[in-house]
Amino acid sequence: ATKGGASTCLICLEKIRKIDPIWHCKQGCFAVLHLVCIQSWARQVLSTSENSSAGRNSSSRTSPARWHCPKCRRDYPQAEIPREYRCYCGKEVDPRSDPWLTPHSCGERCELELGLCSHTCLLLCHPGPCPPCPQLVQLACHCGKLAELRRCGHKSFSCQRLCSKRLGCGVHSCDEICHEGECKPCTKFGVHRCRCGSVTEVRPCSQADFQCERICDKELSCKKHVCGKQCHAGACGECELQGRRTCACGKEAYKDLACDVKVPTCGSTCEKLLACGLHRCPERCHAGSCVGTCRVLINKRCRCGSTVKEVPCYQDLVCERKCQHIRNCQRHACRRRCCDGDCPPCSEICGKKLRCGNHKCPAPCHRGLCAPCPLTVKISCQCGFTTLEVPCGADKDVKPPKCSKRCQRPHICGHGDLCKPHRCHYGPCPPCQLLCNKKLDCGHSCNQRCHGPRLTCPVLKGTKKERKAVISPIPGSPCPPCSVLVSRPCMGKHPAGSKMVPCNDESRFSCEKPCGNLLSCGNHFCRDLCHVVTISRALSNGTVVASGGAQQYDSCSSCRLKCTKTRDPPCPHPCEIGCHTGKCPACKVSLKKSCHCGTLVRTLECSAFGCLSEDERIELLSCKGPCHRKLENCSHLCSEICHPGSCPSLCSKKVTVRCACQRIRKAYQCFEVQAAREKQSALVPCDQDCLKAKASQELEEDLQHKQAADKEVR
Repeated sequence: ATKGGASTCLICLEKIRKIDPIWHCKQGCFAVLHLVCIQSWARQVLSTSENSSAGRNSSSRTSPARWHCPKCRRDYPQAEIPREYRCYCGKEVDPRSDPWLTPHSCGERCELELGLCSHTCLLLCHPGPCPPCPQLVQLACHCGKLAELRRCGHKSFSCQRLCSKRLGCGVHSCDEICHEGECKPCTKFGVHRCRCGSVTEVRPCSQADFQCERICDKELSCKKHVCGKQCHAGACGECELQGRRTCACGKEAYKDLACDVKVPTCGSTCEKLLACGLHRCPERCHAGSCVGTCRVLINKRCRCGSTVKEVPCYQDLVCERKCQHIRNCQRHACRRRCCDGDCPPCSEICGKKLRCGNHKCPAPCHRGLCAPCPLTVKISCQCGFTTLEVPCGADKDVKPPKCSKRCQRPHICGHGDLCKPHRCHYGPCPPCQLLCNKKLDCGHSCNQRCHGPRLTCPVLKGTKKERKAVISPIPGSPCPPCSVLVSRPCMGKHPAGSKMVPCNDESRFSCEKPCGNLLSCGNHFCRDLCHVVTISRALSNGTVVASGGAQQYDSCSSCRLKCTKTRDPPCPHPCEIGCHTGKCPACKVSLKKSCHCGTLVRTLECSAFGCLSEDERIELLSCKGPCHRKLENCSHLCSEICHPGSCPSLCSKKVTVRCACQRIRKAYQCFEVQAAREKQSALVPCDQDCLKAKASQELEEDLQHKQAADKEVR
């Protein structure tokens, strides 16, 4: 990216604007390049690859042609050369430029698959790689002991406990903190034997299986040879020289030949395949390896394919012809002796004029655009104290460096040395930040920033940042109208309605609060928003007193509200007639009142009910019948006369209670039964007769079971 935040195309080295069609690398670096530049780059890479392989055999060009990203060098197939301008997520073709969205973005959800899980990216279409997956999933630590809810993108975590996994030795456990990957080999020492069992050593458990340096030397089954293997476990095996044996060339076989007898040669030609892979050994059957160099004369073609000559098979043929193919720079010929078509890179100097316009390319001859100029140019501030080095040719677009020195230019606004000092700079000096303080006609002083004459200073022009001596004064502007805030009353002249307005503003305003002037009815106040009041009224000893002309127009509206007086006796219903003087009429609203137990409902007049005392209301609302409300601690109903408040907590109803065998029964009051249940005690216990009856019943049941069992046996 450049200093201003815009990206730079790595191919053309130009800035990428918001409206330019782009392509971005999706595999590794996510670099953003011009669409036209990457298309040209891909074609040049493919063309260079085809030209370099033109002289090779067709069998060596089995892989399809590929091109690569100019930054990360990741390969792309030829079919993936970009042909259309797409957004970062690839959904929209030719995305429109929107100042509220990221450039080259479609503004929709990305929804690209994240690499390490099956979830998709939830961000809006964006450049660069997708962030780790934010989904919450149940994950286990490395050792599997702890499972917790974590971000899907951070699956790998340690519980900070001992791993305790069984190691490869099968005896010890891992004593490291919960870790990723396989456990390290066991480092605990023990006494172990080698494979043959002859050597005992103290070794780590991970190296328990080892071989000693001793050769086995056990007698084989043939009784003529010994085992030549190094320390091993198990049987030595059969003698390798027993059974069917052949001569050195493998043509003659010998059966029943003793293992200690040397196999004779057959006398025929060897005919084993030589190292060249084309011819066979012409010697007689012999022991050992065949000759290393094949000397058979064959017709060979040189590397460039222009000469055919008879030479020994092991010798390469190189002609004297110089290659005339154009190298990858597409400017110079190869000129290499007997070239196979894979011409080396050009060794000439490029010499093309660089984009800076001042120098030539010093790199080896190449195709395409040259790299930027490696030289730098110094840019200084206006006073020359601070300098900055920038690439050659970039001084036209780079701003000069900031200088820490103080600007020495004079101020002509009239404040002189009172002006705030500032640093060295190009262009005009900043305006004076002091107040004007000139006397205005209203008596106040001008409180605006200084707007007097000022001097135009040297402006930034030229590639060398040289100043032009163009100094001329700019006349100042007159003082604006007085903006000092003064307090002005509103149209209704309310105490809290005053407002601070500029001194030059003489317009009338409303404080947007209710007027509050007493209306002609004497009961309510004007609710209109603040306005000019022509007749002002007030209450004095219950009498409305008005000030203003008797024939003057009343700016306040007439009273249209309902009566808000409190009735006598008080009731919750409003007066049905409009705003009036005197007492309100009696309330005629019908009230429905239920009795204390909720059995009966009576209709009463509001005024008549409100005149009653509390005792009279209790007497009136009683239905004179049983309460019939369910008691709190039992299922019986209240037996008292309809009454206010809660029913008694102790129930006096008679309840029959039986013993456990249901033979004895007695009568108790309900509250006694409830108390016995809470204490978990029996009111009526069983007597001796109950126990005798129960025992006789059990004997009869046992007799019946025995009789039934006898019948089943028969």
